[in-house]
Amino acid sequence: MLLTAGSSPYRRTVTAGIDKDKKMKKVFGRPKSMKKNIFHYCAGCGHSIAHRLIAEVIDELDIRGITIGVPPAGCAVLAYNYFDVDMIEAQHGRGPATATGIKRALPDRVVFSYQGDGDLAAIGIAESFHAANRGENITVIFINNAVYGMTGGQMAPTSMLGQKTTTSPTGRKPLLDGHPVRVSELFSQLPGTAYIERCTVNSPASILKTRKAILKAFQYQIDGKGFSMIEILSPCPTNWKMTSIESCRWIDEVMSKEFPLGVMKDVPAAEQKKGDDKP
Repeated sequence: MLLTAGSSPYRRTVTAGIDKDKKMKKVFGRPKSMKKNIFHYCAGCGHSIAHRLIAEVIDELDIRGITIGVPPAGCAVLAYNYFDVDMIEAQHGRGPATATGIKRALPDRVVFSYQGDGDLAAIGIAESFHAANRGENITVIFINNAVYGMTGGQMAPTSMLGQKTTTSPTGRKPLLDGHPVRVSELFSQLPGTAYIERCTVNSPASILKTRKAILKAFQYQIDGKGFSMIEILSPCPTNWKMTSIESCRWIDEVMSKEFPLGVMKDVPAAEQKKGDDKP
């Protein structure tokens, strides 16, 4: 070990067995499928993490040149500023319909729709439901933050009972506002769906699980398995009136109780298991 004194008695340069001929291995970096733009999302928002995971999966599968994304109306309306793949903006709620048209016209492309809980479960529930029921060979990334983010924190179809929003200031009431819509459970009952999983991005472990789920969904599309959707429980500190840490805890302690995590449906895996069980 070599200690070299600098101009200050408190500063030292330390060299300990470093081989200058060997380069350091890069273990983390910006995905190639993500542009070098600064996210406009609020601090603690889960959209930026979800974007990165999708970009990493596109890179891993080496499908950047054949991927087409359909961004929504809502907080992620500017997603085309971040993904370095072809993107086509859809009208509010019409992401799955737009994705269906693209996929049918260009069946060799990998097409994904990126939607929030308002875009998918409110104004776009018809398009989403019927695309799933038809078994369109597309992938939907569904961001569930239990509130309308971009428009000021109004109650969403996924808002929890008792959850206070700008349009339910005393909390969501079932007799007045109905119950939270569990989209993954609903879609898993449709014969056209192949793979439905609910994940979250509120911890390092959950982020890795979500990445794995997105990778599987894209691979199923490439293999022609049919409709796949990954629902992501995403923190929204600004409209939940919480800190980022509190938002992550709220997902574990409250939100995931209403929206349980896990695989809701995996038809290809079930068929594989059935085949493996045969004598």
